[in-house]
Amino acid sequence: MGCDPAGNRYYENRVDYPYGQHRWVEPGDINNFDSSSIHPEWHGWMTSMNDATPTSADAYIDEKKANIIKLCSSNAPADDNLGHQEELFNFHNMHNQSQVRSRGYNIGNPVVGLPPGAPDAYYTQPGSPYNPASIRKLEFAGDLGDGRKYKNDKWAERLRTPEEKAAIAQANREAGTKEMDRLKMSQANRLAAFRSRGAGTVVGK
Repeated sequence: MGCDPAGNRYYENRVDYPYGQHRWVEPGDINNFDSSSIHPEWHGWMTSMNDATPTSADAYIDEKKANIIKLCSSNAPADDNLGHQEELFNFHNMHNQSQVRSRGYNIGNPVVGLPPGAPDAYYTQPGSPYNPASIRKLEFAGDLGDGRKYKNDKWAERLRTPEEKAAIAQANREAGTKEMDRLKMSQANRLAAFRSRGAGTVVGK
């Protein structure tokens, strides 16, 4: 009966098959085919919603489009009534774009032939964490050496070796000891200043 741009071929046999089973499709790509691979213009014919194939309706539609009067400018042309459309990546004539997504970071999707690093083809709303405009660039706060970059202190703590952690703990203890010595010296100087003024009982002595 006809075929679509994806190479799917449509057949009909009203003699040998009962109604409801008399129409079928042979997929152009058997490895990547599912029910959503049937083109929209053929869906109505496949489900017996109409008996006119899209190929026979093209001439009728072209004739009617010639009489359309454009009353105003529009982003949806009369040819397809489609407005803004996202660019399709590695589409493979698959209408269900939710399948055209990576299975993980930098591994792509071998099921639909999406190579590693290729962007997903399905539409995401602005503000969605999956929208490329919402993905923040990875920025590091520092580098521990040997390529061990980190974003925050907790990340850096996980990357440090036991020797580095022990050295930091020792440095913190030494810094704490110095701070205590400084405070004791400050307190002693304060008491000496009070005594030199002839003060009486000093609170905290």
